[in-house]
Amino acid sequence: MEGTSNQVMLRGTLAQLPQFSHENHGKKFYTFQLEVARLSGTVDVLEVIAPETVLNTLDLSGGTQLEVTGQLRSFNSRQTTGRKLIISVYAEQMCACDLEPDNQVELSGTICKEPVYRRTPLGREICDVMLAVNRPYRRADYLPCILWGRTAKEVSMMPVGTRLSLAGRLQSREYVKILDSGSEKRMAFEVSAITAAVQDPLHED
Repeated sequence: MEGTSNQVMLRGTLAQLPQFSHENHGKKFYTFQLEVARLSGTVDVLEVIAPETVLNTLDLSGGTQLEVTGQLRSFNSRQTTGRKLIISVYAEQMCACDLEPDNQVELSGTICKEPVYRRTPLGREICDVMLAVNRPYRRADYLPCILWGRTAKEVSMMPVGTRLSLAGRLQSREYVKILDSGSEKRMAFEVSAITAAVQDPLHED
């Protein structure tokens, strides 16, 4: 996945049949969930959006695992409880296979908010970073990332505007949102980075 600023490869189990999402410029798009198991046994339930043209090329006879390659996308949804950042995988190619589950993400982008450094109750270092990743037509995807340990400490001291490349996996996480009417369970998606490096400011994707 070298030489790209936004690329994802997931291999998991289809959790539901694709459902119609929307139509844009005469093209139809469908959404579905993909269950991707980690080595720990935890299962990430990830949102995928696919053009009808990609779905039409899918042959499910090749195995029990579905492999999806594409890009991470973000969308700011306006809801009655406020804005919510929706993260999904935009599928560019899909095929069925019998290979093991996999989850790989590579991103290059710009830190667009002050990193948030914290420690878990057990003392593990964490840094939350919002990465702005450019795409064509002067658009950008805003993607939440989480870093760990020494890397978390290093990135937490980087200013807004720093160009950062990272590699890791896309994960789902359930949390409880406190509302005026009570509380409700929600799902968040973020890139858990394994490696991160500052990009040469003269580098072009």
